[in-house]
Amino acid sequence: MKRLVLIVCFVLIGTTFMQAQNGLRVGANIGLPVGDIEEISDFAIAADLAYMVGVADMLYIGPKIGYTRFFIEDIDTEFGDFEIDDPSFLPIAATGRVSLAKGFFFGADLGYAVGLNDGNDGGFYYRPQVGYNFGVIGLVGSYTGISVDGGSFNSVNIGVEFGL
Repeated sequence: MKRLVLIVCFVLIGTTFMQAQNGLRVGANIGLPVGDIEEISDFAIAADLAYMVGVADMLYIGPKIGYTRFFIEDIDTEFGDFEIDDPSFLPIAATGRVSLAKGFFFGADLGYAVGLNDGNDGGFYYRPQVGYNFGVIGLVGSYTGISVDGGSFNSVNIGVEFGL
């Protein structure tokens, strides 16, 4: 019986590694703001949901939706302290990945980030990424860029994602 259980476990683990990019992916990451927003923002968080479909050997594409928020420090000016709402976005994008040797991948998201705050119209969204899949769980490093009128919201991120 123990052998049968071990064989079933190894088959399931092997199948998980082979299908790690396919299907529903849920991710979360934290980031350090860079560029225009760097001086007034401490950090950023993001979460996303994607559905990946294999279209060729080692190539996966699909739709992606998420939530990104940049946390703004209190701003001190000559007129006193005042607060700005933390800029929040709803990125809606196409995502793609190329799987490389044994778990490594390169990917990119392209789309539009809808602004969720008053006066935040959103802008062009892009997110190149590199990562490693351990099976159901993956580690992802990425750069998020949201180009808006008059500036940009950018961050360097690290996060995890889970395959469902």
